[in-house]
Amino acid sequence: MPASTERLGAMELARRSNRHFPGESSAYREARTALLAEEIELRRHIERVAEQRRKLPPGGAVPEDYVFEGAHGPARLSALFGRHDTLVTYNWMFGPQRERPCPMCTSLLGAFDGEMPDILQRVAFAVIARSPVAKMTAFAKERAWRYLPLYSSQGNDFNRLYAFEDPDANEDVPAFNVFRREGGVIRHFWGDEMNMETADPGQDPRGAPDLMPIWNILDHTPAGRAKDWYPSLDYPAA
Repeated sequence: MPASTERLGAMELARRSNRHFPGESSAYREARTALLAEEIELRRHIERVAEQRRKLPPGGAVPEDYVFEGAHGPARLSALFGRHDTLVTYNWMFGPQRERPCPMCTSLLGAFDGEMPDILQRVAFAVIARSPVAKMTAFAKERAWRYLPLYSSQGNDFNRLYAFEDPDANEDVPAFNVFRREGGVIRHFWGDEMNMETADPGQDPRGAPDLMPIWNILDHTPAGRAKDWYPSLDYPAA
């Protein structure tokens, strides 16, 4: 007899959990089970959003095959795909006006560096900034990053169109974008749009799900991520 495909309610699934911890009170278990039901609903909502994202109609064609400067010389956007048909790009806040890059971006990229060998099995990835690539690679060496593909967008229009940077201002804007190559045409598939205009009152703008591992860890702790703490490039010696 085939297994049932009927999906149970979140609370019913939560009550099936046998992970009870030493010394917990009945009040703790009741509240934890209610929270578990919400976590199950959150997982389901994340999956619904991901499915909706995958069903987006074709995005706009990329206006040109941008030329970037990589560690091994010039490379066009089309070449960044390598053997894949999907390319993920991250705009690193490390413009030529900066001596040191954005600490938040650096925290994120430090985590991505360790994941990059796995990520590159499924999609291509490129970290893009307007600083010279030599400056980017020097900082990567300082941080002992080994796997991040780094490219400078100096001299092209990529950051203006896909990170919404003002070319006349010394500003950097972080941005995630996903591109898809089909039949020789490169199209924009998805880009993050959750910025200050879409943030709730008193909230830093963030994606959903939040791609920064540090915030996901801290959201599971009693104090949470806090409103007055952000990652730094360096910390005092303990």
